[in-house]
Amino acid sequence: MQQQFDRAAEDLGNSIHFEHVNVQVPDQRLASLFYVAGLGLTRDPYLMVSDSNMWVNVGRSQFHLPSGQAQVLRGHTGIVISGREALLGRLASVARKLDGTAFTFKENNDYVEATCPWGNRVRCYEPDAARFGRITLGIPYVEFDVPMGTTQAICDFYPKIMGMPAELKNGDGKLARVKMGKDQYLQFRETDRPQPEYDGHHVQMYITNFSGPYRQLSERGLIYSEDNQYQYRFRDIVDLESGKPLFTIEHEVRSATHPMYLRPMVNRNPAQTNSNYASGHDQWLWAMEPDEYDRR
Repeated sequence: MQQQFDRAAEDLGNSIHFEHVNVQVPDQRLASLFYVAGLGLTRDPYLMVSDSNMWVNVGRSQFHLPSGQAQVLRGHTGIVISGREALLGRLASVARKLDGTAFTFKENNDYVEATCPWGNRVRCYEPDAARFGRITLGIPYVEFDVPMGTTQAICDFYPKIMGMPAELKNGDGKLARVKMGKDQYLQFRETDRPQPEYDGHHVQMYITNFSGPYRQLSERGLIYSEDNQYQYRFRDIVDLESGKPLFTIEHEVRSATHPMYLRPMVNRNPAQTNSNYASGHDQWLWAMEPDEYDRR
């Protein structure tokens, strides 16, 4: 009998790739110490190479770090990066230079949590195909802390307005998860802890039906910025019945025709140094090897 497949498991919805998290940083040197030297990521060598902005590659995704008053994401960013002991060693190596800032790092059972000099939290996981897909380096999710009682309405907003599948997780209805791409999600976790005011940080995704969500957002007065032919932004996630804002986070929405869609990104191998150099090992292969393609 021919094998049956769950074809719906490969459906993405309208969003096909989550690309970047953008937070302002007051000091490009300290940002480089944390994101590049500490985490082991790679500064993009082609764009934003001056001292006013830095793009840091994480597989096929990025952190964007323009200069300005510090912005702190209300939640955390999850990244997949292999080599836990090497990661801990890199973070320890920058600790003295980041003394006096908010920088910390801590081991947990299945991740290492590192906090940047201004308070942004990054949870670093080992590759796990069952959990994060076939990536060895990337951003599988961004999680936001949201007010109590909002996750169901958030789950209603994304499919209706953006065409992105969303579901409640954890069994208690306290976590909403929105599909952003292959093995990529925006997550919204309810908390009763007081949250700071929104400070302008943003996230960016590519979508295929570009005009449909634009019409839906425009009808509700939610378009925040008209950037160019390929890009617009909105900030408020709202209750569809009352119009009441549920959570504010700027979404930079790009079309799949955007000139930078799936732009090739350089990722270095942080284990490679001038002392142990081996030719052919400079670059990090962000995807798992071919034998991981299909484990049936």
